[in-house]
Amino acid sequence: MEWLLQQLARFSEVLAVSRTPHVSTWDPATVRRALQWARYLRHVHRRFGRHARIRTALERRLQSQWRQDSGSGPAPDPGLTNFQALGRCDLVLALRLLQNRALREAVWHALLQQVFPGPGVPGADEDTLQGRLAHLARRRAAVHVLRLHGYQESPVVQEDALLKTQAELLLGRLRERAGAQAEGPGGLLSGLWERGPQDNFLKVLAAALLLSPPSPRPQEEETGPGTPNTPGEGHHELLRWLLGKSDILAAFCRRLPAGVVAAVAGRHPELSRVYLGLLADWGRHLHYDLQRGVWVGAESQAVPWEELYGRFQSLCQAPPPLKDEVRTALESWKAQDGDFEVPGLSIWTDLLLALGTGA
Repeated sequence: MEWLLQQLARFSEVLAVSRTPHVSTWDPATVRRALQWARYLRHVHRRFGRHARIRTALERRLQSQWRQDSGSGPAPDPGLTNFQALGRCDLVLALRLLQNRALREAVWHALLQQVFPGPGVPGADEDTLQGRLAHLARRRAAVHVLRLHGYQESPVVQEDALLKTQAELLLGRLRERAGAQAEGPGGLLSGLWERGPQDNFLKVLAAALLLSPPSPRPQEEETGPGTPNTPGEGHHELLRWLLGKSDILAAFCRRLPAGVVAAVAGRHPELSRVYLGLLADWGRHLHYDLQRGVWVGAESQAVPWEELYGRFQSLCQAPPPLKDEVRTALESWKAQDGDFEVPGLSIWTDLLLALGTGA
């Protein structure tokens, strides 16, 4: 065990050096030995992944190294902070060397021959370093498309071919991240929200939720709102993340077209309940202007009457049971206000009259 821990410590230093100018002193044999070392540690990950005692000891050594300050030589590498990282250390090493401009040209070509042996090589499948690098490239390209690709405005999100493709890529990435210990699906979604065009990302979220199967309504009562309970499926991870981010959820419901939000709410009862709560809150911030005879907001960011009416209209045009739930909610709010039938006294009365569902 102690020998294995020593090997781990030494490779951590090699991995740290791989991103520095010191690789200019490396020759092809050094690169070959470093990759062999990385493959050995990947073998360790496979062999001892089910051995709790060995795995715990390696985890502790990795975490201890990361916390220590190195007095001499490179600091412990952030790429090796847990046991799971051993399974991809050859991938990390190869990527760092390929991206390091300090690597001499002859050594770089030797590295390419090691990493990309070409077709016809025995074992050149998805599990080889070559296959995993290609897989990583496809994943990074998917994230790039999600973050940076523009889109043509479409009246209906689910009919936009590019948005549908982006949504499928996002759901695939979420499924891959479902078992990650450090930065799981939530980390991916938060990163895309922070770095990408947010309006486009909201449309991708909507398209992904429309691609997913409807959430069963009895399940909502069993698990409670905001707790979709099938781990590992991209749309459940997405919905859980969205329901846990109140500011992003409010932007989702406000910035997207009324018909799109109504379609998503019709498929996911957890979201429809929150959406109705937001609409109720927006309506309560409006007051009736007697002189103008309209409902207005006291603040500039208040949702105008026309938008509020349009959103309720889209919900009332949705298939049951959503439209029935919306009518029930409006009538309940009207009763709480005094059950007035005269316009201008309760916004819920006026909405029911405008929607043609009042008494």
